[in-house]
Amino acid sequence: MDFLTLIQLLDSTVRLATPLLLACLAGLFSERAGIFDIGLEGKMLAAAFFSAAIAALTGSVWIGLAAGIAASMAFSLLHGLASITFRGNQLISGVAINFLAAGLTVLIAQDWFSQGGRTPSLMGGARFEPITLPFADALASTPILGPIYAELISGHSILVYVAFAMVPLTWWILFRTRFGLRLRAVGENPAAVDTAGVSVVGLRYAAVMICGVLCGIAGAYLSTALQAGFVKDMSAGRGFIALAALIFAKWRPWYALYATLLFGLFGALETRPDIIQAVLGIKVQGALLGALPYVMTVIILAGFVGKAIPPRAGGQPYVKER
Repeated sequence: MDFLTLIQLLDSTVRLATPLLLACLAGLFSERAGIFDIGLEGKMLAAAFFSAAIAALTGSVWIGLAAGIAASMAFSLLHGLASITFRGNQLISGVAINFLAAGLTVLIAQDWFSQGGRTPSLMGGARFEPITLPFADALASTPILGPIYAELISGHSILVYVAFAMVPLTWWILFRTRFGLRLRAVGENPAAVDTAGVSVVGLRYAAVMICGVLCGIAGAYLSTALQAGFVKDMSAGRGFIALAALIFAKWRPWYALYATLLFGLFGALETRPDIIQAVLGIKVQGALLGALPYVMTVIILAGFVGKAIPPRAGGQPYVKER
Protein backbone atom coordinates (compact mmCIF):
# COMPACT_ATOMS: atom_id res chain seq x y z
CA MET A 1 0.00 0.00 0.00
CA ASP A 2 1.56 3.26 -1.15
CA PHE A 3 1.42 6.55 0.74
CA LEU A 4 -1.27 8.13 -1.47
CA THR A 5 -3.55 5.12 -0.99
CA LEU A 6 -3.10 5.43 2.78
CA ILE A 7 -4.06 9.12 2.63
CA GLN A 8 -7.17 8.26 0.61
CA LEU A 9 -8.13 5.60 3.16
CA LEU A 10 -7.68 8.03 6.05
CA ASP A 11 -9.66 10.67 4.17
CA SER A 12 -12.59 8.25 3.85
CA THR A 13 -12.16 7.38 7.52
CA VAL A 14 -12.58 11.02 8.54
CA ARG A 15 -15.68 11.45 6.37
CA LEU A 16 -17.36 8.31 7.69
CA ALA A 17 -16.36 8.97 11.29
CA THR A 18 -17.89 12.46 11.36
CA PRO A 19 -21.57 11.51 11.91
CA LEU A 20 -20.49 8.85 14.41
CA LEU A 21 -18.44 11.40 16.34
CA LEU A 22 -21.29 13.92 16.51
CA ALA A 23 -23.77 11.26 17.62
CA CYS A 24 -21.30 9.86 20.15
CA LEU A 25 -20.76 13.30 21.70
CA ALA A 26 -24.53 13.78 21.71
CA GLY A 27 -25.00 10.58 23.67
CA LEU A 28 -22.15 11.58 25.96
CA PHE A 29 -23.95 14.75 27.08
CA SER A 30 -27.21 12.90 27.61
CA GLU A 31 -25.81 9.90 29.44
CA ARG A 32 -23.45 11.98 31.59
CA ALA A 33 -26.64 13.59 32.91
CA GLY A 34 -28.18 10.21 33.62
CA ILE A 35 -30.45 9.92 30.56
CA PHE A 36 -29.72 6.88 28.41
CA ASP A 37 -30.58 7.57 24.78
CA ILE A 38 -31.14 4.64 22.45
CA GLY A 39 -32.92 7.12 20.17
CA LEU A 40 -29.75 8.59 18.64
CA GLU A 41 -30.50 6.62 15.48
CA GLY A 42 -34.00 8.01 15.14
CA LYS A 43 -32.95 11.60 15.75
CA MET A 44 -30.20 11.34 13.15
CA LEU A 45 -32.66 9.89 10.67
CA ALA A 46 -35.26 12.60 11.28
CA ALA A 47 -32.61 15.31 10.96
CA ALA A 48 -31.27 13.76 7.76
CA PHE A 49 -34.71 13.83 6.18
CA PHE A 50 -35.83 17.28 7.24
CA SER A 51 -32.50 18.92 6.42
CA ALA A 52 -32.50 17.40 2.91
CA ALA A 53 -36.21 18.07 2.35
CA ILE A 54 -36.12 21.71 3.44
CA ALA A 55 -32.84 22.28 1.56
CA ALA A 56 -34.46 20.86 -1.59
CA LEU A 57 -37.54 23.07 -1.16
CA THR A 58 -35.70 26.30 -0.30
CA GLY A 59 -32.42 25.82 -2.14
CA SER A 60 -30.52 26.76 1.06
CA VAL A 61 -28.48 24.18 2.90
CA TRP A 62 -28.31 26.42 5.97
CA ILE A 63 -32.09 26.54 6.26
CA GLY A 64 -32.02 22.77 5.79
CA LEU A 65 -29.47 22.43 8.59
CA ALA A 66 -31.66 24.52 10.90
CA ALA A 67 -34.66 22.35 10.03
CA GLY A 68 -32.70 19.18 10.73
CA ILE A 69 -31.56 20.46 14.12
CA ALA A 70 -35.11 21.56 14.95
CA ALA A 71 -36.48 18.10 14.06
CA SER A 72 -33.86 16.37 16.18
CA MET A 73 -34.52 18.69 19.10
CA ALA A 74 -38.24 17.96 18.83
CA PHE A 75 -37.52 14.25 19.20
CA SER A 76 -35.17 15.04 22.10
CA LEU A 77 -37.93 17.02 23.78
CA LEU A 78 -40.26 14.05 23.32
CA HIS A 79 -37.67 11.77 24.89
CA GLY A 80 -37.21 14.25 27.73
CA LEU A 81 -40.93 14.43 28.42
CA ALA A 82 -41.20 10.65 28.52
CA SER A 83 -38.10 9.94 30.60
CA ILE A 84 -37.68 13.06 32.76
CA THR A 85 -41.11 14.58 33.29
CA PHE A 86 -43.18 11.39 33.26
CA ARG A 87 -40.34 9.19 34.56
CA GLY A 88 -40.89 6.53 31.92
CA ASN A 89 -38.47 3.82 30.88
CA GLN A 90 -35.66 5.54 29.01
CA LEU A 91 -34.80 2.56 26.83
CA ILE A 92 -38.37 2.05 25.68
CA SER A 93 -38.70 5.77 24.94
CA GLY A 94 -35.56 5.65 22.78
CA VAL A 95 -36.74 2.58 20.88
CA ALA A 96 -40.11 4.26 20.26
CA ILE A 97 -38.33 7.30 18.83
CA ASN A 98 -36.39 5.07 16.44
CA PHE A 99 -39.57 3.41 15.17
CA LEU A 100 -41.37 6.74 14.89
CA ALA A 101 -38.56 8.35 12.90
CA ALA A 102 -38.19 5.36 10.57
CA GLY A 103 -41.87 5.42 9.61
CA LEU A 104 -42.46 9.17 9.70
CA THR A 105 -39.58 10.13 7.41
CA VAL A 106 -40.64 7.75 4.64
CA LEU A 107 -44.30 8.73 4.95
CA ILE A 108 -43.63 12.47 4.73
CA ALA A 109 -41.03 12.03 1.99
CA GLN A 110 -43.51 10.11 -0.14
CA ASP A 111 -46.22 12.69 0.48
CA TRP A 112 -43.99 15.66 -0.33
CA PHE A 113 -41.90 14.34 -3.21
CA SER A 114 -43.53 11.08 -4.43
CA GLN A 115 -40.14 9.48 -5.08
CA GLY A 116 -40.49 6.31 -3.04
CA GLY A 117 -39.42 7.82 0.26
CA ARG A 118 -36.52 9.79 -1.20
CA THR A 119 -35.89 13.49 -1.60
CA PRO A 120 -34.70 15.10 -4.85
CA SER A 121 -30.95 15.19 -5.38
CA LEU A 122 -29.38 18.27 -3.84
CA MET A 123 -27.22 20.55 -5.93
CA GLY A 124 -25.49 23.91 -5.63
CA GLY A 125 -26.46 25.90 -2.57
CA ALA A 126 -28.72 23.11 -1.31
CA ARG A 127 -25.78 21.02 -0.08
CA PHE A 128 -22.51 21.57 1.74
CA GLU A 129 -19.54 21.76 -0.60
CA PRO A 130 -15.93 20.85 0.28
CA ILE A 131 -13.80 23.67 1.62
CA THR A 132 -10.29 24.18 0.28
CA LEU A 133 -8.10 25.46 3.09
CA PRO A 134 -5.52 28.22 2.48
CA PHE A 135 -2.38 27.11 0.59
CA ALA A 136 -3.78 23.61 -0.02
CA ASP A 137 -3.33 23.85 -3.79
CA ALA A 138 0.15 25.32 -3.48
CA LEU A 139 1.33 22.63 -1.06
CA ALA A 140 -0.29 19.70 -2.87
CA SER A 141 2.90 18.78 -4.71
CA THR A 142 5.08 18.91 -1.58
CA PRO A 143 6.27 15.42 -0.60
CA ILE A 144 4.49 13.84 2.39
CA LEU A 145 3.22 17.04 4.04
CA GLY A 146 1.50 18.17 0.83
CA PRO A 147 -0.89 15.19 0.49
CA ILE A 148 -1.55 15.20 4.25
CA TYR A 149 -2.64 18.84 4.21
CA ALA A 150 -4.21 19.05 0.74
CA GLU A 151 -5.95 15.65 0.68
CA LEU A 152 -6.51 14.65 4.31
CA ILE A 153 -6.98 17.93 6.19
CA SER A 154 -8.36 20.15 3.44
CA GLY A 155 -11.31 19.40 1.19
CA HIS A 156 -13.99 18.55 3.75
CA SER A 157 -17.33 20.23 4.34
CA ILE A 158 -17.66 22.69 7.19
CA LEU A 159 -19.59 20.15 9.29
CA VAL A 160 -16.52 17.90 9.45
CA TYR A 161 -14.49 20.69 11.00
CA VAL A 162 -17.38 21.49 13.35
CA ALA A 163 -17.49 17.86 14.49
CA PHE A 164 -13.79 17.72 15.31
CA ALA A 165 -13.92 21.12 17.00
CA MET A 166 -16.70 19.79 19.22
CA VAL A 167 -14.31 17.32 20.88
CA PRO A 168 -12.17 19.87 22.78
CA LEU A 169 -15.26 22.06 23.29
CA THR A 170 -17.14 19.15 24.87
CA TRP A 171 -14.15 18.35 27.07
CA TRP A 172 -13.94 21.98 28.20
CA ILE A 173 -17.67 22.23 28.92
CA LEU A 174 -17.82 18.99 30.90
CA PHE A 175 -14.58 19.28 32.85
CA ARG A 176 -13.81 22.99 33.09
CA THR A 177 -17.14 24.73 33.61
CA ARG A 178 -19.65 24.88 36.46
CA PHE A 179 -22.38 23.69 34.10
CA GLY A 180 -20.32 20.62 33.19
CA LEU A 181 -19.59 19.84 36.83
CA ARG A 182 -23.28 19.99 37.68
CA LEU A 183 -24.18 17.94 34.61
CA ARG A 184 -21.79 15.16 35.60
CA ALA A 185 -23.01 15.33 39.19
CA VAL A 186 -26.60 14.85 38.05
CA GLY A 187 -25.58 11.62 36.37
CA GLU A 188 -23.84 10.37 39.49
CA ASN A 189 -25.88 11.67 42.43
CA PRO A 190 -28.94 13.75 41.49
CA ALA A 191 -30.13 13.94 45.09
CA ALA A 192 -26.95 15.79 46.10
CA VAL A 193 -27.41 18.25 43.25
CA ASP A 194 -31.01 18.82 44.25
CA THR A 195 -29.97 19.38 47.87
CA ALA A 196 -27.56 22.07 46.66
CA GLY A 197 -30.50 23.95 45.16
CA VAL A 198 -29.79 23.11 41.50
CA SER A 199 -32.61 21.86 39.30
CA VAL A 200 -32.06 18.23 38.33
CA VAL A 201 -34.88 18.41 35.79
CA GLY A 202 -33.48 21.56 34.21
CA LEU A 203 -29.98 20.10 33.84
CA ARG A 204 -31.28 16.87 32.36
CA TYR A 205 -33.44 18.74 29.87
CA ALA A 206 -30.42 20.87 28.93
CA ALA A 207 -28.41 17.70 28.32
CA VAL A 208 -31.02 16.06 26.10
CA MET A 209 -31.47 19.27 24.10
CA ILE A 210 -27.72 19.53 23.52
CA CYS A 211 -27.92 15.92 22.43
CA GLY A 212 -30.65 16.93 19.98
CA VAL A 213 -28.51 19.70 18.48
CA LEU A 214 -25.54 17.40 17.89
CA CYS A 215 -27.71 14.61 16.46
CA GLY A 216 -29.29 17.21 14.19
CA ILE A 217 -25.91 18.22 12.81
CA ALA A 218 -24.97 14.55 12.38
CA GLY A 219 -28.14 13.81 10.43
CA ALA A 220 -27.80 16.92 8.29
CA TYR A 221 -24.25 15.88 7.45
CA LEU A 222 -25.47 12.51 6.16
CA SER A 223 -27.94 13.94 3.66
CA THR A 224 -26.44 17.31 2.71
CA ALA A 225 -22.68 16.67 2.81
CA LEU A 226 -21.79 12.98 2.79
CA GLN A 227 -24.58 12.34 0.28
CA ALA A 228 -26.75 14.60 -1.85
CA GLY A 229 -30.22 13.80 -0.58
CA PHE A 230 -32.22 11.58 1.72
CA VAL A 231 -32.95 7.89 1.19
CA LYS A 232 -34.91 5.50 3.37
CA ASP A 233 -33.12 4.42 6.57
CA MET A 234 -29.96 6.26 5.51
CA SER A 235 -28.64 6.43 9.08
CA ALA A 236 -28.04 2.67 8.63
CA GLY A 237 -27.39 1.86 12.29
CA ARG A 238 -24.93 4.68 12.86
CA GLY A 239 -26.75 5.71 16.02
CA PHE A 240 -26.21 2.27 17.53
CA ILE A 241 -22.58 2.23 16.43
CA ALA A 242 -22.17 5.63 18.13
CA LEU A 243 -23.57 4.13 21.34
CA ALA A 244 -21.06 1.29 21.12
CA ALA A 245 -18.29 3.84 20.56
CA LEU A 246 -19.51 5.78 23.61
CA ILE A 247 -19.22 2.69 25.81
CA PHE A 248 -15.84 1.89 24.29
CA ALA A 249 -14.77 5.48 25.03
CA LYS A 250 -15.97 5.21 28.64
CA TRP A 251 -18.02 8.40 28.28
CA ARG A 252 -14.97 10.62 27.64
CA PRO A 253 -14.73 13.11 24.73
CA TRP A 254 -11.18 12.40 23.54
CA TYR A 255 -11.67 8.67 23.75
CA ALA A 256 -14.87 9.14 21.76
CA LEU A 257 -12.82 10.69 18.97
CA TYR A 258 -10.47 7.71 18.82
CA ALA A 259 -13.32 5.20 19.01
CA THR A 260 -15.32 6.78 16.21
CA LEU A 261 -12.23 7.08 14.02
CA LEU A 262 -11.74 3.34 14.52
CA PHE A 263 -15.30 2.64 13.41
CA GLY A 264 -14.83 5.06 10.54
CA LEU A 265 -11.81 3.06 9.46
CA PHE A 266 -13.89 -0.12 9.43
CA GLY A 267 -16.39 1.64 7.19
CA ALA A 268 -13.66 2.96 4.90
CA LEU A 269 -12.21 -0.52 4.45
CA GLU A 270 -15.58 -1.65 3.11
CA THR A 271 -14.99 0.47 0.01
CA ARG A 272 -11.36 -0.60 -0.42
CA PRO A 273 -11.11 -4.42 -0.32
CA ASP A 274 -7.93 -4.12 -2.37
CA ILE A 275 -6.15 -2.66 0.66
CA ILE A 276 -6.99 -5.65 2.85
CA GLN A 277 -5.86 -7.96 0.10
CA ALA A 278 -2.58 -6.04 -0.28
CA VAL A 279 -1.87 -5.94 3.46
CA LEU A 280 -3.10 -9.37 4.55
CA GLY A 281 -2.73 -11.21 1.29
CA ILE A 282 -6.31 -12.53 1.40
CA LYS A 283 -9.36 -11.68 -0.67
CA VAL A 284 -12.37 -10.65 1.41
CA GLN A 285 -15.92 -10.75 0.11
CA GLY A 286 -17.77 -7.43 -0.11
CA ALA A 287 -20.63 -8.68 2.08
CA LEU A 288 -18.21 -9.49 4.88
CA LEU A 289 -16.62 -6.05 4.65
CA GLY A 290 -20.05 -4.42 4.71
CA ALA A 291 -20.85 -6.24 7.94
CA LEU A 292 -17.49 -5.37 9.54
CA PRO A 293 -18.62 -2.22 11.42
CA TYR A 294 -21.60 -4.05 12.90
CA VAL A 295 -19.60 -7.16 13.79
CA MET A 296 -17.04 -4.97 15.54
CA THR A 297 -19.87 -3.22 17.38
CA VAL A 298 -21.02 -6.52 18.85
CA ILE A 299 -17.44 -7.55 19.71
CA ILE A 300 -16.68 -4.25 21.43
CA LEU A 301 -19.94 -4.30 23.37
CA ALA A 302 -19.30 -7.89 24.46
CA GLY A 303 -15.74 -7.12 25.49
CA PHE A 304 -16.12 -3.70 27.09
CA VAL A 305 -19.66 -3.30 28.39
CA GLY A 306 -18.69 -5.02 31.65
CA LYS A 307 -15.51 -2.99 32.06
CA ALA A 308 -16.92 0.43 31.22
CA ILE A 309 -18.73 1.89 34.22
CA PRO A 310 -21.62 4.20 33.23
CA PRO A 311 -22.83 7.11 35.36
CA ARG A 312 -24.31 5.65 38.55
CA ALA A 313 -27.70 7.33 38.15
CA GLY A 314 -27.93 6.53 34.46
CA GLY A 315 -31.31 5.24 33.36
CA GLN A 316 -32.95 6.04 36.69
CA PRO A 317 -35.71 8.66 36.85
CA TYR A 318 -35.22 11.10 39.67
CA VAL A 319 -37.98 11.34 42.25
CA LYS A 320 -37.56 14.26 44.62
CA GLU A 321 -37.84 13.36 48.26
CA ARG A 322 -40.41 15.31 50.20
